[in-house]
Amino acid sequence: MPDPHAITPVIRSGGSGTRLWPASRRLRPKQFLPLLSSTSLFGETLERVSSGAFAAPLVVCNDEHRFLVAEEFRRTDVEPRAILLEPEPRNTAPAIAAAALHIAEENPETIMLVVPSDHFIDNAKAFRNTVASAAKAAANGYLVTFGVRPTRPETGYGYIQAGEMITGQDGCCSVSRFVEKPDREHAKTYLESDDFSWNSGIFVFSAATVLSELDRFHPEIVAACRTAVGSEFQDLTFCRLGTEAFAQAPSISIDYAVMEKTDKAAVVASDFGWNDIGAWTAIHEMGRTDEAGNVTSGEVILHDVTGSYVRGEDVLIAAVGVEDLIVVATDDAVLVTPKDRAQDVRHVVTQLKTEGREEHESHTRVYRPWGYYQILESGPGFLVKQIMVEAGAKLSLQYHAHRAEHWVIVEGEARVTKGDDVLVLQANQSTYIPVGAAHRLENPGAVPLRLIEVQSGSYVGEDDIVRLEDDYGRG
Repeated sequence: MPDPHAITPVIRSGGSGTRLWPASRRLRPKQFLPLLSSTSLFGETLERVSSGAFAAPLVVCNDEHRFLVAEEFRRTDVEPRAILLEPEPRNTAPAIAAAALHIAEENPETIMLVVPSDHFIDNAKAFRNTVASAAKAAANGYLVTFGVRPTRPETGYGYIQAGEMITGQDGCCSVSRFVEKPDREHAKTYLESDDFSWNSGIFVFSAATVLSELDRFHPEIVAACRTAVGSEFQDLTFCRLGTEAFAQAPSISIDYAVMEKTDKAAVVASDFGWNDIGAWTAIHEMGRTDEAGNVTSGEVILHDVTGSYVRGEDVLIAAVGVEDLIVVATDDAVLVTPKDRAQDVRHVVTQLKTEGREEHESHTRVYRPWGYYQILESGPGFLVKQIMVEAGAKLSLQYHAHRAEHWVIVEGEARVTKGDDVLVLQANQSTYIPVGAAHRLENPGAVPLRLIEVQSGSYVGEDDIVRLEDDYGRG
């Protein structure tokens, strides 16, 4: 039986991290990337909320990221309470409402810790201590948010002005007001004041209290989410919310919907090394600098470079005679910007969308629940991929209407179903899959399977797949 007094983490996993392009992309955004260590931000979040004080975490994410989330749980060996799939993004208020309704079915007095999956927290012990203080106030009916002491006049964050200390609630103050992202002059004033803190986007409250306040100010959100939860269904290890009902919920943040209106808002001062990793400058600030103030990642050669962040992913970067730059290169895109313009990277993503390009959408390496594929070369009527299949995994039984495929095994062992035939292939062996032939690729071994796939035909798009059977529930 779960501990009825344990705090239930609710991990929000949405967004696309546009300001961290080209590393972050819509189909693999920043929370799934190892930006500061060998562990992803999502993995670090899981580790932070996996201890005796916490119950099993609940995640709210979108459909396209579901297998990435499941893989993060597998890597950290944590069992989720549930993985709720949003049919479409509706901002934080509906997501939190759905999570609260799901939790309230078992115990409406459950204390929820709502945390983003893409933030960095340096001191996990101090974070847990702050959560414990906030949980006491939450148990007494308060909606608690975490205010982080400003260290600079930041214009990219919202601010919270604290009011009077709340009697009997150690470390908690009432909220005087929330302030949207200010201009620089106001941000300087807030930095000099003891009353203002950054709005971290972390909350602690009971399921009953947040639902009551949501119903008070936006009953249409609770109504839509109650129907969506009532019509949810299990899909493998995922829980799909009702599509039509959830779409009826207004797209609004929990700050606008509740926190700025309620008389139950409280703020607890927080000092645990928080950063929302909102731009490449944050990665530079938290990295280990050399004598010239540079932070590097990957294969990098610098000559006469100062105050810069240079990151190469699978490519060599050489920089000469520059200062205060952000340089990030992947195998299909390069970003160069002055540090003081790092927030404007999102405009590049907007332009890529406008032009119908794909570099904002996904990397050349695309992750699937069975492993990944990486595009090596393409042209009219052909596409070359490297495919990696995890040990024991298999692709769907499928066929293609417009393309044939030629597979060359590079490493490991492959079991290939082709029509009525089943082949077992080793390294340096190959097979041909004709257009329209039902086929399946499996890895029966204990090590990863790697192969080169050459597609050829009148159309080689990813949507030319008709799945006949699939272990992962994809239609």
